[in-house]
Amino acid sequence: MANIKTAFTKVAAPHAFDTTNHHWNMFPYLVVVMVLLTLVALFHVWSRVTVIDLNLQISDSDGAIREAKQEASRLRLEIASLKTPGRIEKIAREELGMTLPTDVQIRPVP
Repeated sequence: MANIKTAFTKVAAPHAFDTTNHHWNMFPYLVVVMVLLTLVALFHVWSRVTVIDLNLQISDSDGAIREAKQEASRLRLEIASLKTPGRIEKIAREELGMTLPTDVQIRPVP
């Protein structure tokens, strides 16, 4: 292995790296990245606020629906109590002066 001749006899020295110029070249890209990150963060916050607002509206609507169902149930019960035959007969006798027909007042239809 000692007799193998290498084609590269000289090693290149590393170049000096200018860090100040490199940072200024990256500045526009960093600004663009920061603006994009800010826009994404603002969109995220806006979407979360919108979701919370919609959840509050849904909760309010659910409460209104529940109240309307209770009111409808109460009204159905009131209608059922107003339609009882005893109540109707009492109103007919007391307020309207009506009485049940006698046998003489009933006539069969031919």
